[in-house]
Amino acid sequence: MQDQSFQFTYSVYDSAEELPLPDSALLAVASKATRQAYAPYSKFRVGAAALLAGGQIVTGSNQENASFPAGVCAERVLLSTVASLYPGESILTMAITYHNEQGPAANPISPCGICRQSLAEYQTRTGHPIRLILGGESGPVWVIPDAAAMLPLAFGKDDLH
Repeated sequence: MQDQSFQFTYSVYDSAEELPLPDSALLAVASKATRQAYAPYSKFRVGAAALLAGGQIVTGSNQENASFPAGVCAERVLLSTVASLYPGESILTMAITYHNEQGPAANPISPCGICRQSLAEYQTRTGHPIRLILGGESGPVWVIPDAAAMLPLAFGKDDLH
């Protein structure tokens, strides 16, 4: 028997104003995307913006449904949009943020488990890590260099053999 461990390193900025300009601009686009969210039940609007390898910026927002859990998270809306409009295109950086209509949004948001799995799979498809910028309306911002690091021991295509 041997013990194993997993850890990853990420950067913490005190606020979006501390980010390099391209990162703060992408986070601002994600913030604007929260306005497109359909969140009448949770009142929790999530927006995501991705910078693609070709220089394009694509957005997504969460889309709820009265028939829970039929809704779709902003990250997966964005991944589906990129895969449909820009097949095979790598995502260099994805910024994710939120607006909570029921209270403060001062902590960084973090992708749910399904989104972490989807991000890891997309990275595998394109062969390129996705850098994440995770923020709220105020407060600290986390920058994670590789989205797959958020899902250690992930299930993948090799597990199907």
